[in-house]
Amino acid sequence: MTESVRDVREFWDEFYLQKVWSGRVNARLVEVATELPAGRALDVGCGEGADAIWLAEHGWQVVAVDVSATALQRAGAAARESDAGPRIRFERHDLPESFPEGEFDLVQAQFLHSPVHLDRDAVLRQGAAAVAVDGTLLIVDHAAAPPWAGDHASNHEFPTVEGVSAALGLDDTRWNRLRAERVERPAVGPEGQSATIADNVLVLRRVG
Repeated sequence: MTESVRDVREFWDEFYLQKVWSGRVNARLVEVATELPAGRALDVGCGEGADAIWLAEHGWQVVAVDVSATALQRAGAAARESDAGPRIRFERHDLPESFPEGEFDLVQAQFLHSPVHLDRDAVLRQGAAAVAVDGTLLIVDHAAAPPWAGDHASNHEFPTVEGVSAALGLDDTRWNRLRAERVERPAVGPEGQSATIADNVLVLRRVG
């Protein structure tokens, strides 16, 4: 195991030991997935599993992955309380050194930021490569640090939506851009803080 892989594992395991998040599905996933027929979905960086559970409850077969065993333990426990639990397979991966196999009708990555080194661009390119023909790629990022991020985000560079698109390096003849914009939304932080924060939303459809 390389030092960077160990650092990522340790950071996110400690992170999820200290904090419990809302358990609410991400709004942009609901916007996008509600318009799609249920199929196979890949949730990259699934955290505590709220998105994976929502997808499974709406008929999707889901592979949900994270670098943190602690996050996956919480996600698995939450899934077992849901009737949709059997439709989710949780996998721990040292992204991007390992990645789930197969093709998916929906691949999503929500807020895949890390204050310790993670080759995010490589992970997102792997995600794009896993999208089946006629499938959808959804990437949602923080456009700026949320106010509760503290020191973790002080040296973090937040890419623009165009920057995210460029880093994917996709063939424009094989992808349709359905949405690429910065949007604002109300949010509640881990301690109940309220704020309006900005996200980058990128939705692409693979056409062949």
